[in-house]
Amino acid sequence: MISHLKRLSVALLISATGFAASVSIANADAIKDRQDKMKIVGKSMGIVGKMAKGQTDFDGEAALAAFVAMKDAAEGYETLFPDGTETGGETEAAPAIFTDRAGFEAKVADFEASLVKVTTAAPASVEALGAMVGEVGQNCGACHKAYRVKKN
Repeated sequence: MISHLKRLSVALLISATGFAASVSIANADAIKDRQDKMKIVGKSMGIVGKMAKGQTDFDGEAALAAFVAMKDAAEGYETLFPDGTETGGETEAAPAIFTDRAGFEAKVADFEASLVKVTTAAPASVEALGAMVGEVGQNCGACHKAYRVKKN
């Protein structure tokens, strides 16, 4: 009887350890996935921002491609913050994401909506691009202000 209980205890311990490891891996993947998506958004915003400021040549099709890349990266972004990913992996996620989930999801939805709007057609001019960058940037910045902790 004792031997059976020992085996059961060892089996449960192994199962629990394996589960904890898989949760840890899943959490690390979520953090990495959201960081990778934000790198795409940042790079793309850099492309359209430089064009809008006249720092690089205006190219409406390249701007549209950058906005589409941002839109694709933002899709499902709010799902990459499961419980347990509040810390670790050099995350910049503010605690408010986890305590104000509805507010966070609303900000992500606003960002996605602005990206849907600007991906219907390539901007025809640098002025049109500037307006697009302004709208997307405002929604991007609003989320960062409330839900991001900048690491040094």
